[in-house]
Amino acid sequence: MKAETKTARVSARISPNVYNTLTEASEITGSTLNQFIVHAALEKAQAVIEHENKIRLNKQSAGHLFELIENPPKANPKLAQAMKQYKQDLK
Repeated sequence: MKAETKTARVSARISPNVYNTLTEASEITGSTLNQFIVHAALEKAQAVIEHENKIRLNKQSAGHLFELIENPPKANPKLAQAMKQYKQDLK
């Protein structure tokens, strides 16, 4: 039995100038217009996601973060209770 591959369709209305530019680029890369558009859109989507998942800190903020990691503040009563409850729930 052959495995079924599911796909989804995406369509867009574009100007003739955009169409001509995309067609030329796809021909240069030796791919179909659809392959070129999907590849370019996927690369851009991955870059956007990667950019959004990065944590950016300036030198001062990074120093403060590392200081808190190395020397965490004492747990306040609510946090201490939550940690106690969590440990009990694990049993």
